[in-house]
Amino acid sequence: MIPFSPPYIDDDIIKEVADTLQSGWITTGPKTKLLEEEIAAYCTVEKALAVNSATSAMMLVLHWFGITRGDEVIVPAYTYCATALAAMHIGAKPVMVDVGDDFNIDPEKIKAAITAKTKAIITVDFGGWPCDYEKIYALLKSADVKSKFTASNEKQQQLGRIMIMSDAAHALGAVYNNLPVGKCADITIFSLHAVKNVTSAEGGVIAFNMPAPFSNEAIYSTMRLWSLNGQTKDAFTKSAAGGWEYDIVYPGFKMNMPDVLAAMGLAQFRAYKKNLLAERKRVFDFYNEAFALHEWAILPPFKKTGSGSSYHLYPLRIKDINEEKRNAVIERIAAKGVAVNVHFKPLPMLTIFKEAGYRMADYPAAYKMYCNEISLPVYPQLNNDTCKIVADAVCKAVDAVALK
Repeated sequence: MIPFSPPYIDDDIIKEVADTLQSGWITTGPKTKLLEEEIAAYCTVEKALAVNSATSAMMLVLHWFGITRGDEVIVPAYTYCATALAAMHIGAKPVMVDVGDDFNIDPEKIKAAITAKTKAIITVDFGGWPCDYEKIYALLKSADVKSKFTASNEKQQQLGRIMIMSDAAHALGAVYNNLPVGKCADITIFSLHAVKNVTSAEGGVIAFNMPAPFSNEAIYSTMRLWSLNGQTKDAFTKSAAGGWEYDIVYPGFKMNMPDVLAAMGLAQFRAYKKNLLAERKRVFDFYNEAFALHEWAILPPFKKTGSGSSYHLYPLRIKDINEEKRNAVIERIAAKGVAVNVHFKPLPMLTIFKEAGYRMADYPAAYKMYCNEISLPVYPQLNNDTCKIVADAVCKAVDAVALK
């Protein structure tokens, strides 16, 4: 069996986690702080906050911006459910927009979705490929779109426009117009879930890049406090001799990341910067070279001067094939012992959104991308011989199904 996305665990990761276990301190403390600092430096932002998941991170940011019942948050129709659920969890309505041929939200289609109720847009860097932030910012800063924006609180008034929050769950390590993802949107959310390029088993990181006159240091301090039940001292600080006294100054949440998970993420992130990202690119490039020989293959459109993917996914599309045949191809690949996946079922295909009135027919591009897409394994442990087994299994499956 060739699994789809096993975690990368080496001796350095085991040692870092063991060091935390032996330290006597396993919840939020120095390792979490160090992970925050290293990711902030990598993204060239002042501050980053580690929390228990990317979903929690998105909820926390939307709540901080004062988004609530009656507000609208624009999301792509082609994404994982958490993007929309984060808005729903705080009472807002997700407004879906179709995607372009790079799997990302289509900037040309955003404008029609904006109303006076729109408070934020959650972009998604699909598979690790950055959205066109330049076009999206130009749209949101245009006079006619800004004139529609209705601020409901001081933060929204201070920004004076719709906030851009990037769901960069796939995109740690990606680059857009020579800027690291994390430095492209107002606020960026990374996922450290078990299947991501860098994992802490479960976790998320918020990178703060709000424009002046906002203080990203102050925003970090506020959200850190809110992620710890609104408590003025974290457990590590309280544990110091004589440091027991604290106060609760906000009805916050329990969203903090513990050190035992941060230790895993820290060691992973150091290896990622050193060679794991480059190894993912090697696998991605191998597939590109192998499938470029076949007329039926639509390669991922992840090329642009000054920009680069994090190579989280290899979303191969098969020309002139429907959903039923795509599924038949997957079955044949699986029979060869190769695990593949599909990213994603567009949101309107899921029961919770269908029951809320969203219609797949309104998002034809998303459905077109979905029905012929197969995500192939991409991770550092795959050597070139294994990549060839994957590619051969895909080609034979496609040939067998397409010739029927």
